[in-house]
Amino acid sequence: MPLKINNLKFTINLKRISVLFITLLLVNVVSAQEIIEEEVDSTLTQNTKKVDTTFVQNIKKVDTILTKNAKKVDGVAAVVGDYIILDSDVPKEKEQIEASGGSIEGVTDCQILGKLLENKLYAHHAIQDSIQVSDAEVRQEVEYTIQQFLQQKPDIEDLVKLYKQEDEKGLRDYIFEIIKNNKLSGKMQAQIVEEVEITPEEVRLFFDKIPENERPTFGTELKVAQIVAKPKVSDKEKQKVIDRLKQFKADVVENGASFRSKAVLYSDDVHSGRQGGRLGALNRDKPKMVKEFRQVAFSLQEGEISDPFETQFGYHIIYLEKIRGKEYDVSHILLFPKVSNEAEKEAKKRLEKVRERIIAGDISFADAAREASDEKETRGDGGQLINPQTQDYNFDLTKMGPEQYAQIQNLKDNEVSQVLKEEDRKGNLSFKIMKVTDRIDEHKASYARDYLKIKELALTEKKIKAIEKWQEAKILDTYIKISGKYRACEFSGNWLKK
Repeated sequence: MPLKINNLKFTINLKRISVLFITLLLVNVVSAQEIIEEEVDSTLTQNTKKVDTTFVQNIKKVDTILTKNAKKVDGVAAVVGDYIILDSDVPKEKEQIEASGGSIEGVTDCQILGKLLENKLYAHHAIQDSIQVSDAEVRQEVEYTIQQFLQQKPDIEDLVKLYKQEDEKGLRDYIFEIIKNNKLSGKMQAQIVEEVEITPEEVRLFFDKIPENERPTFGTELKVAQIVAKPKVSDKEKQKVIDRLKQFKADVVENGASFRSKAVLYSDDVHSGRQGGRLGALNRDKPKMVKEFRQVAFSLQEGEISDPFETQFGYHIIYLEKIRGKEYDVSHILLFPKVSNEAEKEAKKRLEKVRERIIAGDISFADAAREASDEKETRGDGGQLINPQTQDYNFDLTKMGPEQYAQIQNLKDNEVSQVLKEEDRKGNLSFKIMKVTDRIDEHKASYARDYLKIKELALTEKKIKAIEKWQEAKILDTYIKISGKYRACEFSGNWLKK
């Protein structure tokens, strides 16, 4: 049985201490009488008084301990493997859902506990299967989570009170455990379904078994193309950024300045900048940065700062803090070269001329995209946008982002939009013209037309069944105990092992 469970049993059984204590005292009294038989009259009386006084004092101490612990004891709702779910975890989970913008209307405590049971089961077996989550990665997400909350509640004490923690450290530890367990749970689920695939025949069978009157309705879908003009950054502006990063490096290496302070004050990567430029651990076997960044990071010695270099995101310098086997703990400072007003005007004018040629019929939209678009991801395909969720060309009008929807909602088929100005999250400006190349009105699911969507639905169902099968087997193989009122719950899984 895990240590933390034994500790809880110890706490719950504190009341037995008084009984044991009384027994021990009586044994001591008897022993004393046997050893000092010749001094029964005087010494026994004195010792009896001492015993009575000690007994009363210690009983008072035990009562005080019991009283204090009675206030601290939090009932155990359930145990799953090495994990304990406390009664207080259920309302805390509700608060977490609401704080994240979710709704708990109509959700019962039993359903919340069922969700917690699943998460703990996945996390428990993730550890058993040696699935690992980097503490550095979790800490980075803790910091990001707190910063997101602070945008809504600027006072950290409000968050401490909201999550019923004693102080900021308790809050961070609490969020750390939530995020780590969620990551373990997510990785375990991903491992369960990573080899689940689906054949065209299975997709057809999935579709055929849906009664015609119950087949899903897909909303209006559009195919959209665009041509993008990005303002050119002058060589002079690029050199300004490079020189500034070189100065940052010199201040740290030669003058003892703080790399972290430089990142906080000057980095254009706002998220990592708040954390002193920290990016967490890079793993040689699991690269998560662009190629240019990895090449520089893995070429550094521990404690070294790189020279400025360029990626698609801007210009960087990297500080390699520590090497732990295949993991490299790195921080960086990112700067974006500034775009001049003249460059903005040139890009807009260039795109206006392209639009005039399309309207005049001198060139097709697709050919103009191949010839003039600065967006390399789409220009080879005539500017056609790919839906990142479905990996096809169709965009569900009801699921479009508000910015994209606003740009095309009033466009007629084959109409070319006016030149639109756009700024991404990194502050990069660009101009674009858009066109709706095809429109599919709202319709009942069709196997031929909607094959990719139907395939995704069929694959999702197959993954759910794989997870259910895994869960059913692991519930039987895992120590699980449901306590108190929750034993009356009707769970979707066999948590009570009936």
